[in-house]
Amino acid sequence: MKNKTFKILFTTLLVVMMVCISISSFAIEPGNIKAKDNVNGTTEITNVGQSVVGILQTVGIVLSVVILIILGIKYMMGSAEEKADYKKSMLPYVVGAGIIFAASALAQVIYQFFTGITS
Repeated sequence: MKNKTFKILFTTLLVVMMVCISISSFAIEPGNIKAKDNVNGTTEITNVGQSVVGILQTVGIVLSVVILIILGIKYMMGSAEEKADYKKSMLPYVVGAGIIFAASALAQVIYQFFTGITS
């Protein structure tokens, strides 16, 4: 009974999806889209966004450097067993620091890309 109900539901969902995909769209072509010059408030939003990204970038860099210093001191002062534990904890740190640096760089690239499209 459950299997039959699942098949009917799946088939119905599949048909609805195919109908939705095949509907024509009478939209503007991408080449005809122009940016408006008289949009109010865009400079304020841009300034706030840049400030937030800058603050997050700075905080992320400072925290990653402080954590690296702490892990480095613990690694130098630790015994052989503790050094093995610190080596295991270094991999998640490196991945996290990489994500922090990559995320801020990616946000900057996306911003530059969309700024270039609208201008």
